[in-house]
Amino acid sequence: MKPTLVILAAGMGSRYGGLKQLDEVGPNGEAIIDYSLYDAIRAGFGKVVFVIRTDFAEEFKARFEPKLGQRIEVEYVYQSLDKIPQGSVVNPEREKPWGTAHATLMAEGAVHEPMAVINADDFYGRRAYQVMAEFLNTSIDENEYSMVGYNVVNTLSEFGTVSRGVCNTDDENNLTTVVERTKIKRDPDGIFYYEDDQRFKLEENTPVSMNFWGLKPNVFHYLNKGFKEFLINNGNELKSEYFIPLLINDNIVNGTIRTKVIKCDSPWFGVTYREDKPFVQQRIKELIDQEEYPNNLWS
Repeated sequence: MKPTLVILAAGMGSRYGGLKQLDEVGPNGEAIIDYSLYDAIRAGFGKVVFVIRTDFAEEFKARFEPKLGQRIEVEYVYQSLDKIPQGSVVNPEREKPWGTAHATLMAEGAVHEPMAVINADDFYGRRAYQVMAEFLNTSIDENEYSMVGYNVVNTLSEFGTVSRGVCNTDDENNLTTVVERTKIKRDPDGIFYYEDDQRFKLEENTPVSMNFWGLKPNVFHYLNKGFKEFLINNGNELKSEYFIPLLINDNIVNGTIRTKVIKCDSPWFGVTYREDKPFVQQRIKELIDQEEYPNNLWS
């Protein structure tokens, strides 16, 4: 059974200022998602599940269905604010959905095999998909998960703070903790994350999650349980989000799963801010010049 790729593409792009999931960065109008799909197909993934919003569903399908054709099976699921456990109480003034773990939960019913979960607006590189596919095809323990890890120094933006899952590992490269830090940036004296008006230093080689996770189908059990508990504690808040690192960390602490950090030398880059786009375009051009990708992905 081939693994499935779940692409989280329902974000609202508030820091980017638009629908960055479809923004064109390749020489023939390709978005970052195009490169993710291309890499996943050649790594042996058999299905892609897009987690999107209903308000841009038709535009999204028109963009990708003609390209994918018979290359990979495709399914769509929809993230929205009202998709919460029955009986949950939330703030009626909240305007945005509940983050990446909530988005992943939307794929319940569409995925029954080992899966990789990625962000739509992150470029992970060919090798990352290869090592993840190898893990998903060979790991037989349903409670063994994985994550492709990147050094924090290679994941920053020059134009503002970024959100990263900061990781600690044991001697066997298993995660011991992963904590979502929502305000990380480079200052003149180093890399820091900010919290409660304080800043805390991060070493350049600190491993961070870029939301490239290898999960097993039982993750939906943990997601349902964790999201219900999250809403009990945070349902009245307007901006709190249920992140995948929070789900993973809780279950590591509880001893229900273990998560292998897979180190990878693929390039990572992304478009957190609109000002990041020229850099992304240049990096893709360089990879095309190196013949890592064809000039036209789908021709």
